[in-house]
Amino acid sequence: MSKMFPGTTIEVTRIEKGSSKILFDGIFTTGGITLGQVSVMTGLEPYIVQNWVKRGFLTSPKKRVYSRDQFARIIIINMLRESLQIETICGLIKIIGGELEDETDDLISDEELYHRYVNMISENPINVADKDSVEKAAEAAAEKYEERLPGSKKKLVKILQVMVYAHSASVFREKAEEILSTLN
Repeated sequence: MSKMFPGTTIEVTRIEKGSSKILFDGIFTTGGITLGQVSVMTGLEPYIVQNWVKRGFLTSPKKRVYSRDQFARIIIINMLRESLQIETICGLIKIIGGELEDETDDLISDEELYHRYVNMISENPINVADKDSVEKAAEAAAEKYEERLPGSKKKLVKILQVMVYAHSASVFREKAEEILSTLN
């Protein structure tokens, strides 16, 4: 049974701790990736990604090539957009990344956030019906995080919790639609 990395169309047999970093290392061996490659790996139409750039959700690619952080932001947005409104996601991204062009006010890089999230969901099954289970998993994922700004670790824990609930909601919706389609 295959799974997909959250926010992508990339299939794997299982998601393990460190696997998203290995994936990124493989994807970015030659540097950046093109919009066509982003589209294939996310299932997003190119115009959607370009619209996100125009709307200020992510920075413009340099020389038509997307960086690791830009790709991570795209897949985070893609992962969350099935269950959260785009404006809500943008508010979350503003908390994570501050001003778009200023990395000094970032709570955490988009790539590091994505890797922490994937590691968190890969370790032990998280019972999303148990608030304490989700909180403990998020705290464990943020354990070795070094605060860039005062209070940022607490925010990171909450952001990871939001990501778990939002991603889980989209997975549950997809499963419900799958079952519903068999009723015909």
